[in-house]
Amino acid sequence: MEFFKIHKDIPFMRHALTFNIISFATFLLAVFFLFSRGLHLSVEFTGGTVMEVAYTQAADVGQVRNTVAALGFSDVQVQTFGTSSDVMIRLPAQEGVSTAQQSASVLAALTAQDPAVVMKRSEFVGPQVGRELAEDGLKALGMVIVGIMIYLAIRFEWKYAVAAIVANLHDVIIILGFFAYFQWEFSLAVLAAVLAVLGYSVNESVVIFDRIRENFRRFRKMQPTEIIDSAITSTISRTIITHASTQMMVLSMLLFGGPTLHYFALALTIGILFGIYSSVFVAAAIAMWLGIKREDLIQPGTGSKKDEDPNDPNAGASV
Repeated sequence: MEFFKIHKDIPFMRHALTFNIISFATFLLAVFFLFSRGLHLSVEFTGGTVMEVAYTQAADVGQVRNTVAALGFSDVQVQTFGTSSDVMIRLPAQEGVSTAQQSASVLAALTAQDPAVVMKRSEFVGPQVGRELAEDGLKALGMVIVGIMIYLAIRFEWKYAVAAIVANLHDVIIILGFFAYFQWEFSLAVLAAVLAVLGYSVNESVVIFDRIRENFRRFRKMQPTEIIDSAITSTISRTIITHASTQMMVLSMLLFGGPTLHYFALALTIGILFGIYSSVFVAAAIAMWLGIKREDLIQPGTGSKKDEDPNDPNAGASV
């Protein structure tokens, strides 16, 4: 399916060096903010008090959040748990204030608005649990990266695997850089969004690499830069359809999902936008710098007449 078809290839690779310099500068800025400001970790990572309260009817999560925030708690996480009448509240640890005192003050504020509120559970989650979550998250991220590299190396060639991983790490670091610079809360939901962006970005790279391989087979006399430009140009319509559709869904979560989904959707939005950019100007450009050629993907002598484009004036010429 195509909204439009571009008949003349756009010379993307002509500007590859300029865009790579911009990418490198942006990457360095993100790394700088990560080290200088650090991530603003949520209660899930730093530890705090976890409460579960039950209402007799569907709870107004927004009202509960405002009530708890009015007590002076910052970075409060409020969400339904199990049913619409059960609410989980995560409170950051406060120096000199015990879990029991935090729970009592919150419950008193909630019962002042609805006397039927019942506290089902209240416990302290220590920072050790947060460290374990962070370690497990890093392990998950590492496993995803290794898996992607193995997949691309098997499906294509090591140069493509290196190019795709550099592009995907570029997206991940930039997302983290945004969260570090603006000190947005980094939670497990945001970590899940980062992992989703990895898979989403590599999908776009695979589509372009597939078209590059197809073009190497069809256009035997074209230079690698021309092959890459043709591959990117021919997949633009598909890219617009896919990313616009996905971004519409993510934007709905960002605008109407409330505080619970806000940073999750924000991380996805940043990842999708930079994923488009990195697939074209980072992954494809790095593959070009690494010196990809027809022989990397197609063994000499395996081409045939049926692989050639009948409209290619160079079709049928020797390699």
